[in-house]
Amino acid sequence: MTQDNATWFAEAFSTIVDNVGKALLGKEEVIRLALTAMLAEGHLLLEDAPGTGKTALARALAASVQGTHSRIQFTPDLLPSDITGVTIFDQATSSWQFHPGPVFSSIVLADEINRASPKTQSALLEVMEESTVTVDGKRHEAGRPFMVIATQNPVEQAGTYRLPEAQLDRFLMKTSIGYPAREALTRILAGSAKPDRSKGLSPVVASTVVASMADLAADNHVEDAVLDYIGALVEATREADETRMGVSTRGAIGMTRAVRVWAAAQGRTFVLPDDVKDLAQVVWAHRLVMDPDAEFTGATATGVITAALAQVPAPTRRS
Repeated sequence: MTQDNATWFAEAFSTIVDNVGKALLGKEEVIRLALTAMLAEGHLLLEDAPGTGKTALARALAASVQGTHSRIQFTPDLLPSDITGVTIFDQATSSWQFHPGPVFSSIVLADEINRASPKTQSALLEVMEESTVTVDGKRHEAGRPFMVIATQNPVEQAGTYRLPEAQLDRFLMKTSIGYPAREALTRILAGSAKPDRSKGLSPVVASTVVASMADLAADNHVEDAVLDYIGALVEATREADETRMGVSTRGAIGMTRAVRVWAAAQGRTFVLPDDVKDLAQVVWAHRLVMDPDAEFTGATATGVITAALAQVPAPTRRS
């Protein structure tokens, strides 16, 4: 990536963030993380209370990049075909026709994903990993950009199915939106006559531009010393006494993809160790499997990652 490309990337990134920020007031950091996940061609898991703007974030992001948006309300009776689509025999043409499901959108909001059965949850695994859906032996491309934003409700856990570690590992990031600050809440209340601000947004970039930005970011330079730093942090989470399973290789690859975007969004053609520190919690915390005895004494995944960042020295010179 040249410096001119990095400057253009940062400007386009800020333009999208500002546009989404018109619908999600006072949440610039969350918007930047969501856009970073999209441009790294990953997926986002939001664990938050109801009514914090999860749907508005997905809709505003799709509107800003001239993409399509679909919302799937996960319930215990939802079937895999309700997500992926079905093949139906057309008597008029005497042929089988594929009717795509809601997963064929630029941004798919999987609302309360933990309320569906594990079989239905697993319907997302292939498309999240490979951006393709296989129905009746035929593969169908999801297109670019493609991103799943899944939500979990931290309350009312009765009747829910906890996401298995293998599926959690497919989410590039996990974060929360949180309640708005007082000033942002006042602005939200002032516009309460039209509470969904995302419906009035206009696109600021074309979907093809998003694909170009993702390709540019993928070429952003990462020094071997920074790659070794990521590897050392990953090993530290695996060797921690508080964990049964540390960060996976997929998690290390995901971090490398994410920091490339994060650096480019700041107009840089190279990645710094500070970029890794900025994203360590949101990219890695949900991937750790904690030891039950350690959890009982108060150990947390965020604590393990904080300790790893303090324990592993960051590189100070190029390799």
